[in-house]
Amino acid sequence: MNDLTDLQARLRDQRPVEWEQLPDFSLYMDQVLSYMDRQVIRFDGDDGLTAAMVNNYTKSGLAPRAEGKKYGREHLAYFTVICVLKRVMSTRDMDLLIREELQGDRPVRDGYAAFRQSLDEALNITARELEARTGGGELDDAALADAAIHFSLLSYAAGVAGSRCVALLREGKEPPAKGKKEKERE
Repeated sequence: MNDLTDLQARLRDQRPVEWEQLPDFSLYMDQVLSYMDRQVIRFDGDDGLTAAMVNNYTKSGLAPRAEGKKYGREHLAYFTVICVLKRVMSTRDMDLLIREELQGDRPVRDGYAAFRQSLDEALNITARELEARTGGGELDDAALADAAIHFSLLSYAAGVAGSRCVALLREGKEPPAKGKKEKERE
């Protein structure tokens, strides 16, 4: 199997597990790190979750604190969302979306399901697009460069749309900044 065929297969098939399939018992840090490697698509050990990252995410409030030294389903849901989003957005933007999706009015279970559904759609679209661009075969360097540019530009366009949606969401959540005259009156 060539690398692009492997990528396409992983885009089609590798998904975070459903809520009910997340372990229903508590895990220690090393077990969480190992488990998270199966929740997201990674190659060659790139960009994996580390203990320091888990500690930083919990200290900053992006994820709930461990219960003792153990992590449960909710933690795994948070870490899955964080591991995916950290590749494409700032911690500040992740914080806003996580508060909206996982800490809002609905249970974490439902927010995680909505996240999985959106991720599933995005991965399926990308797998189809990869198949259309590559035909499932080996590519020469020029075709590989063309594919890389194409997917990078899709990422750029989607990033612009995502950033704008976050900005609009933030506008509705934060009070407007005070102008110079308002600050002088205080």
